[in-house]
Amino acid sequence: MKTRDFLIGVVAGIAAAYVIKEASTKVNPNRNPNSILEEVKKEFKKEGPIDGSWIFMQPETFYKENISIPVFKGGISRIENGESVNFEFAAESTSGTIVDLVRIS
Repeated sequence: MKTRDFLIGVVAGIAAAYVIKEASTKVNPNRNPNSILEEVKKEFKKEGPIDGSWIFMQPETFYKENISIPVFKGGISRIENGESVNFEFAAESTSGTIVDLVRIS
């Protein structure tokens, strides 16, 4: 085998791997919803213990003003002053940034 043929094979393999990697990230740019939930829980735990949490695994479209944002919706519950308090949140699906947080009484 010639060195030239070997190098052509290596370059072709690297190029194919790059194309596959780029195509796979464009198919699903969303973060893992469980990792987003863990970050939200971490922030809530700074204020005290949480009682429960949940997140929908399918992204939804959230409308704020005239902007539509793909989000994962979820919730956190905690005990405050002996009473259960629930919060619902919407986190942007690619970055995990909280775009809405509502306290449910």
